[in-house]
Amino acid sequence: MDFKSKLRQAINGSWRIVRISVLITGLTFLLVGSAIPPAGLASQVRAYTRPIEFDFSIWTLEAIAAKLTGWGLSLEKFMTPEAQSQLVLDYLDQVQRVQTLNAELLDVYTNPDISAPGEASHSLHAALQAEGTLLESLAPLAEAVLQNQLMDIIVESGLGLLGQAFPPSLYQVSDIPQSLVVSPRTEIRRAYEISLEPGLTVDLKDQLEGTIFTELDHAALVVPIGGIGSYPTMVMQSANLVWLTEIVAHEWVHNYLTLRPLGMNYLTSDQLRTINETAATLAGEELARLILAKYYPAHLPPEPLPAHVDASPAQPETQAGQVAFNFQAEMRQTRIETDRLLAEGDVKGAEAYMEARRQVFWDNGFPIRKLNQAYFAFHGAYSADPDGGAAGEDPVGPAVQALRAQYDELADFLNAIAWVTSYDALLQLLHP
Repeated sequence: MDFKSKLRQAINGSWRIVRISVLITGLTFLLVGSAIPPAGLASQVRAYTRPIEFDFSIWTLEAIAAKLTGWGLSLEKFMTPEAQSQLVLDYLDQVQRVQTLNAELLDVYTNPDISAPGEASHSLHAALQAEGTLLESLAPLAEAVLQNQLMDIIVESGLGLLGQAFPPSLYQVSDIPQSLVVSPRTEIRRAYEISLEPGLTVDLKDQLEGTIFTELDHAALVVPIGGIGSYPTMVMQSANLVWLTEIVAHEWVHNYLTLRPLGMNYLTSDQLRTINETAATLAGEELARLILAKYYPAHLPPEPLPAHVDASPAQPETQAGQVAFNFQAEMRQTRIETDRLLAEGDVKGAEAYMEARRQVFWDNGFPIRKLNQAYFAFHGAYSADPDGGAAGEDPVGPAVQALRAQYDELADFLNAIAWVTSYDALLQLLHP
């Protein structure tokens, strides 16, 4: 290759990176900007949260820089499709090794029989540093591979634009912020939500929730989340391939919807939020299965039964012959009774009932730190489970599920629901 050809190739490569930079910057402002919270209660809550709020601007700039560096190298393009998939599996194995070492390290510092945990854990610290360094080297390539695999599936599913996934799939594994959700005590409604720094202690969470309860007369809950639909999207570290593909796809669907009326109106009402989250959950699960079927067939779980199919004529039983505890069904009943008590104006009765039910969940192996109005305001928006769960009798989630059942193709479903701007509009689509 002569000098002019090399120069032309270098200029074209640089220009490509510049164009990508402009695209990411524009999409970042558009997609992240849609998450600006409303005023009102915000100023009162933020009087307590300002020192521990998560700074999205710094994280986004660092994530964009990392993605641009990866694009400049594009090392994954020099690998065969099989080698790319194996790289992702190797990365997940490495995540598991690091997580295991962290758990062992925690055990050393927790064990009361170990008087000098620093000395006892010296070899663990050395191993963790070595394995962590290897994980950091694998992560960017694994993310690039999974991004490209998702974009291929997006295009094959008919969701692309001019033969390309738009917006491009970009995600980065990160320590995920936690969400503070605030609801009125008199009803279940997401009145305010803000992202807090990851790694907050349980004591600090409980103190913050208690302060909002006593000072602002609102229920509050700090909840962990698996991902955030920023741009690039944020995804929690996990060694579970099925979960990881679902979350990466779920957050991309949020980015896709944010460029359309449904996503633009995410904060307009709890109903639209539920429509958005339920659609993203359903679509994310479907896209994930397509990724697994094409690139990781050995890891594809069995096809779930349709909602109308009963797996067995009777409730499943435990080894002791007792009916197994169905978390989703029990949570649905809890939500229904809580809604009834609140509708009657019995706020203290509803709160006492939720605490009693929390104990029931604990006794059956489901630890819930706090079960209150804010819990339902957050979890009730994810209404893709046929059993209802935390959504109770809210008809919005089932309507989204029913609409999905009307379309043979995922792209047709998403293209239809993306233009929904109210629950009534959803019903009109469902019953034209």
